[in-house]
Amino acid sequence: MSRRVVRQSKFRHVFGQAAKADQAYEDIRVSKVTWDSSFCAVNPKFLAIIVEAGGGGAFMVLPLAKTGRVDKNYPLVTGHTAPVLDIDWCPHNDNVIASASDDTTIMVWQIPDYTPVRNITEPIITLEGHSKRVGILSWHPTARNVLLSAGGDNVIIIWNVGTGEVLLSLDDIHPDVIHSVCWNSNGSLLATTCKDKTLRIIDPRKGQVVAERFAAHEGMRPMRAVFTRQGQIFTTGFTRMSQRELGLWDPNNFEEPVALQEMDTSNGVLLPFYDPDSSIVYLCGKGDSSIRYFEITEEPPFVHYLNTFSSKEPQRGMGFMPKRGLDVSKCEIARFYKLHERKCEPIIMTVPRKSDLFQDDLYPDTPGPEPALEADEWLSGQDAEPVLISLRDGYVPPKHRELRVTKRNILDVRPPPGPRRSQSASDAPLSQQHTLETLLEEIKALREQVQAQERRITALENMLCELVDDTD
Repeated sequence: MSRRVVRQSKFRHVFGQAAKADQAYEDIRVSKVTWDSSFCAVNPKFLAIIVEAGGGGAFMVLPLAKTGRVDKNYPLVTGHTAPVLDIDWCPHNDNVIASASDDTTIMVWQIPDYTPVRNITEPIITLEGHSKRVGILSWHPTARNVLLSAGGDNVIIIWNVGTGEVLLSLDDIHPDVIHSVCWNSNGSLLATTCKDKTLRIIDPRKGQVVAERFAAHEGMRPMRAVFTRQGQIFTTGFTRMSQRELGLWDPNNFEEPVALQEMDTSNGVLLPFYDPDSSIVYLCGKGDSSIRYFEITEEPPFVHYLNTFSSKEPQRGMGFMPKRGLDVSKCEIARFYKLHERKCEPIIMTVPRKSDLFQDDLYPDTPGPEPALEADEWLSGQDAEPVLISLRDGYVPPKHRELRVTKRNILDVRPPPGPRRSQSASDAPLSQQHTLETLLEEIKALREQVQAQERRITALENMLCELVDDTD
């Protein structure tokens, strides 16, 4: 008889455990908006959660250490005039977060290290360019202040947050609603999924589709895609019979999948969270009460099921901590922040080890908070891998760093370096085009000033009302 050989892997025994009750964040009114984003973003300093808010959109930012019951009057980040649909922390500044909303705008916020006394209502900058709701945000992994947004207008815009400019606009690639967008490790390519059932690999600086695969999953429900460390694409979607399915693809040969596995018949979209250091992908379905995780390797069947973390309560959303925010002394290899209806619960994934020493094999050098490129360098065609740091001595977040926005001089009409900013270039003479652009930019700048003044007046009026109430 042939003896079955067990696959060797240091991650075979990864297990998940919910944090103790006093480590959860209680009494949070998590947003009820119907949207397939994670509703939660986390970094080594802060936890941000999209919450219910009357008369607009809001999210809450809590210092990680502020566990327990959250005061019902705890200050929120408010400024959007419609529900917030997605939030994303800047990977190069732990105090900067971007929010996207149904009101068609993106706002970038500076979060102070101290707890504010009242709501934060003034973003550092408001980015306006989409004509419909903005539902997807993603910061560039290696270039400073480069932010991607995707909207219901089927357009992807890449912004320089440091100047408020549109660097690139991909407006004629997707014929239908964009379901997901993911950068590769050095930010040179994008993987997108769309309602037209096509998986696309895009070079954003050339504005070209490099490779595409129609019906990677044959079902009509939304598909998700993430790049792996080796440059492959991991996808989640649905079969024609509405079974959930996962796939692994080689962009150089989209004809056949590297792996394709059917999962179950639940109808929640599976959100994939990929850790390039361990090559483990965690699948969290909205409405599910479990997290399934798989290891991606170069040996068949390529996607290896590891285990499932199960609980009683379904998840409304999920936050995924960057590697530098984990506790290496406890062999923690991932930490999730699971959203319930009224609370947020940390879930810790660990590899059991007997030794208390630093485990080199679990913690290779990982991306740190320093960008490898400036926005203009990336736009001009340069690529760079993330700047790595060691976790041997743990990670200490740097002190508060302010994001300074320097708007370009609206009278300086020189075209930006690198490719044209939009794929739909006009045929008008250059001098006329410059005049039009100058006038439009001047009008936009004046509008932003007026909006900022109006917001300031509202804030002062609110302060005045509070003072009057106090004196009464």
